[in-house]
Amino acid sequence: MSNHVLFILTFVLIFMITTITIAQDTQPKPSLVERLGFSPGTKVLIINADDFGMNHATNMATIRALRVGGVTSATVMVPCPWFMEAVKLVKENPKASIGVHTTLTSEWSSYKWGPVLGRTAVPSLCDEMGYFYGDVPFVYLNAKPEDVEKEVRAQIDKALLAGIDVTHIDSHMGTMQYAPGYHEIYIKIAKDYNLPCRMAGRELMKKYGGEYLIDKADELGVLHPDELFMDDPPSIEATESWWKERLSQIPAGKVSEIYIHCGELTPEMKATTGSAGRRTADTEFFCKPETREYIKSLGIELISYKELRYLQREGKPMPRVEYGWAKE
Repeated sequence: MSNHVLFILTFVLIFMITTITIAQDTQPKPSLVERLGFSPGTKVLIINADDFGMNHATNMATIRALRVGGVTSATVMVPCPWFMEAVKLVKENPKASIGVHTTLTSEWSSYKWGPVLGRTAVPSLCDEMGYFYGDVPFVYLNAKPEDVEKEVRAQIDKALLAGIDVTHIDSHMGTMQYAPGYHEIYIKIAKDYNLPCRMAGRELMKKYGGEYLIDKADELGVLHPDELFMDDPPSIEATESWWKERLSQIPAGKVSEIYIHCGELTPEMKATTGSAGRRTADTEFFCKPETREYIKSLGIELISYKELRYLQREGKPMPRVEYGWAKE
């Protein structure tokens, strides 16, 4: 074979390989909805209960919502005094999807908590009494990133040690997500524990210059919902109408997350928080059979963070499960 013919064959081979590679690169990637095993236009929703473990009333309301299918996941506050009761409830209800509500703030005036590592191990996270700061800006003004990372990892480790099969992480009061540097630590920790995490949607992140964090999570293989719906109803009276309107806005072809805070209207809850009525009203709305029927009527498929964790770790969809394993 002459050198001329060999050159032409080599050129043609390189051209074919390059063309195939470009074609593969330009093929649209399957959406998260499709990767979870749903058809492309499906509305997929996670309903998460934050603040599990905060107090007894929260624990009772959260486990009730999980049991009846009012919520599909919950996240536990490991530093709080009622954490061990939450652990007991989880062990009694092993079907529950439980993540860690990474906590760096203690917002109530008369009921406080501090780091699981103790104030001497992470002093920059504590006020003069040894508790977490009351609000996010005080954390950003005082905390050292190395203390933040140590404490968040310790909270996840403690949950695992207690016997919780941690399915995901999110952030109490958004502390690990509002500042870019904190968000980078948050994604890194999710990657290290091979867990999905809560993130805001791409459009919102882009608006505040944080789109690169979505890209970073995607590059690391850390799964997260496509959209995060925030805010609360404007009044107790508006609870049902507001939530129904919000549920009607769940987009097709995306995985969305709504989060609520569960509660019972007890003296403990009233003494602990300034939002006992709001938490109780949301719990009652989502626990109603009529609400679950309304969600079905909208064509929404409910999942938990277990499905995201399974896909992240196994690379394939988790078999479908029903949420709610008990009747009231």
